[in-house]
Amino acid sequence: MSEPASISSGIAERYATAIFEIAQESKRLPKLESSVDALAEALNVSSDLRSVISSPVLSRDEQGKAITAIAEHLKLTPSLSRGISLMAKKRRLFALPQLIAQLRAMIGEEKGEVQAEVTSAKALTKAQADQLTKTLTDNIGKDVKINATVDESLVGGLIVKVGSKMIDTSIRSKLASLQSSMKEVG
Repeated sequence: MSEPASISSGIAERYATAIFEIAQESKRLPKLESSVDALAEALNVSSDLRSVISSPVLSRDEQGKAITAIAEHLKLTPSLSRGISLMAKKRRLFALPQLIAQLRAMIGEEKGEVQAEVTSAKALTKAQADQLTKTLTDNIGKDVKINATVDESLVGGLIVKVGSKMIDTSIRSKLASLQSSMKEVG
C-alpha cells in the first residue's frame, strides 16, 4: 500500500470508528447504513462532489458549507453529518471514499456480511447481481453484499474482490496475459 493511501485509510478508520460507535450506542445502525449508501451513491454519480472533496483551492469554510448542504439534502444521520463536517474542518475530505468503505465493512461485520467489490464492463442486471451474490454466498459461507462499479476498459467479464481475495475474469486481463505469453515466445 502506498504511503498516501495508508494515511487516507488510517484517517478514515479513526473517523469511521467514532461514527460507527455513536450509531451503535444510539441503536441507529440501519439508518447509518442507508445514509452511507446514499453518500456513496452521491459520490459515485456526482463529479462536482468528487471535485469538492479533493479540491485544494476550496477553503475549509467552503468545503464545510458544501458538505453541510449535501448532508441535509441526503438526510444523513446526525453522527455521519457531524463526522464529515469535522473532516471538512480538518481538511480531511479526501479520505471520504475510504470512510465509506470502512463504515460499510464495519456495518457488514456487525450484520455478519462480507463486502464484495465487483467491477464489470457494463452494469449488472438484477438477475446477474442476484446470481453472483448467491454464488459468492455459497462459496464464502457468509452473506455477501455487492458494491458494483462499471469500468468499460475491462471489455467484458468481471473483477471480484472479497477481502484479500481477487478473481479477475476480465477480457482485458486475458488479453494482457496473452500479450505477455506472446512476447515470451517471440
